[in-house]
Amino acid sequence: MINNLKIKNLEEYHSAYHQSITDPSEFWGTIASEFYWRKKWSKVLDWEFATPRVEWFVGATLNITENIFERNFPDKKDSVALLWEPNSDSDQPLSITYFELYERVNQCANALKSLGVKKGDRVCIYLPMVPELAISVLACARIGAIHSVVFAGFSASSLSDRLNDAEASLVITSDGLNRGAKTMALKDVVDEALLTAPSVEKTLVVNVLNTPIEMVAGRDVRWDELVPLQSKECTATPMSSEDPLFILYTSGSTGKPKGVVHTCGGYMVYTAYTFLNVYQYEPRDVHWCTADIGWITGHSYILYGPLLCGATTLMFEGIPTFPHPGRFWEIVEKYKVSQFLTAPTAIRSLMAFGEAPIEKYDLSSLKILGTVGEPINEEAWHWYHTHVGKEKCPVVDNWWQTETGGIMISGIGSISPQKPTYAGYPLPGIQPVLLTEKGEEITANEVEGYLCIKHPWPSIIRTTFRNHARCKEAYFSMYENYYFTGDGAKRDENGMYRIIGRIDDVINVSGHRFGTAEIENAINEDPFVIESAVVGYPHPVKGQSIYAFVVLEHDSIDTTSINQSIVATVTSLIGKIALPEKIQVVSGLPKTRSGKIMRRILRKIAENELENLGDTSTLLDPTVVSEIIANRL
Repeated sequence: MINNLKIKNLEEYHSAYHQSITDPSEFWGTIASEFYWRKKWSKVLDWEFATPRVEWFVGATLNITENIFERNFPDKKDSVALLWEPNSDSDQPLSITYFELYERVNQCANALKSLGVKKGDRVCIYLPMVPELAISVLACARIGAIHSVVFAGFSASSLSDRLNDAEASLVITSDGLNRGAKTMALKDVVDEALLTAPSVEKTLVVNVLNTPIEMVAGRDVRWDELVPLQSKECTATPMSSEDPLFILYTSGSTGKPKGVVHTCGGYMVYTAYTFLNVYQYEPRDVHWCTADIGWITGHSYILYGPLLCGATTLMFEGIPTFPHPGRFWEIVEKYKVSQFLTAPTAIRSLMAFGEAPIEKYDLSSLKILGTVGEPINEEAWHWYHTHVGKEKCPVVDNWWQTETGGIMISGIGSISPQKPTYAGYPLPGIQPVLLTEKGEEITANEVEGYLCIKHPWPSIIRTTFRNHARCKEAYFSMYENYYFTGDGAKRDENGMYRIIGRIDDVINVSGHRFGTAEIENAINEDPFVIESAVVGYPHPVKGQSIYAFVVLEHDSIDTTSINQSIVATVTSLIGKIALPEKIQVVSGLPKTRSGKIMRRILRKIAENELENLGDTSTLLDPTVVSEIIANRL
């Protein structure tokens, strides 16, 4: 059983790590042997970063859902696989066993096949955090369709971009969603997106809000009228280890989202192994990750990682503060949650309500606390550890990315030492290095450098969908023979890593990464805007907020009107999650003589670090910097 692979103490960690870097093939081959393969591999690993080309478990065939269901039967057949807690008391919670989930996944898989979906087809899933989202993801995997989950907060334009890039043939959506006290008509967003997404032939619509919706004859099908009528048996489709499992879009520096591709075999092995070890999962524990499945954290640590390990995983439809600021802690008590994983943004927002909402509830079931999405600041770490964990629960601060597929640097339960603001040690198989700007490895400690990885791990990104050159350019061209993370970091004298933050043009808002170009492109679509530049600046709750500098077409436009217009434009093209917190109208932007916008200067201005702007005399028009500073918001 996979539980045999759990690291039990610090000595075992050091032993496993040593083996994983001295003989990676032997290490990962042993771990992979705990899973069910239709056909075993001929070679564990074949790779070169120059291309890049990475293949794990070469020649093997499997289906990841057989490793969730059939491999876990009969031991887990009647065990709870999925707990669902609704947004509010208006809906009934659900408890779904492994066998019940298996049957529902099979019914959905058969429904997809009846709609013409085949192995290799792309299915876009644009759903709220309801059980049908998890069922749809696993149904795609069951039949070999490639799922692409899009966060149900993105606009019609953003959804259309992703549909077109993936050439999706089917969309699974709902009439609407609940989010706190608000509702949103999702089907309307899909209908608008499909006006410019010709590849989509069918939509499957889940009833969530019980609201009237327009159904297009011949295209739209109601979930309730199709899925429950299907057979509860569906033979899993054999997949090559390197067949794509899913595409997940992440913001890119060009403004066009990148379709990160993860494959079946390596992703399966790595997510299960990291879940088991970082969270030290034990039978009868309840694991709760508060992320949305629209993000990689939800893929790996709500669904695949826990379910591969036969765990009970909790899925929550709501938000931390609705209908009251003790909602998280109420759920922990209700389900006796053992492992709790959330974002520093959520922790900081709940800190504002003090300790009273926590003290109402019994949190004694908690064993491990996790943070993910961005580095956690020291004040939030201590509050989380003291008031939520009662100083008995280790805080495992995960560092990883959409592109890495699973956790890369983290504490391991209570086994490894903890240090606030430090993610911790690399997990077995992960070989991080710090590089200088010139690409030289930094061997000294307490020195900042560019964080890179010098050897592949099983869940590494394989490509960007139908644009392999973009994958190479983004992740493997900065430094030869290294995966470039885009993050800065430093290492202490004990080998623990602290993530400093992004060093490229990416803004991390509440754990959601946006390329500056993506937001700028949206702002520039506003009829009043000629040009814009956006940067991130520190925010006490979100981690970073967006500061937009805009050049207008007409000087006479009042500030209120332009703010409202830009907010409407960005909301329409991306969604409210990408709205600038500050919008400053400027006459020009600081540019080099070649036309490059100096975001470094704008970032310093946004952060109010005006003493260290560097030499501005070489700019095309140095006077704009003084003007921007004078009118800084």
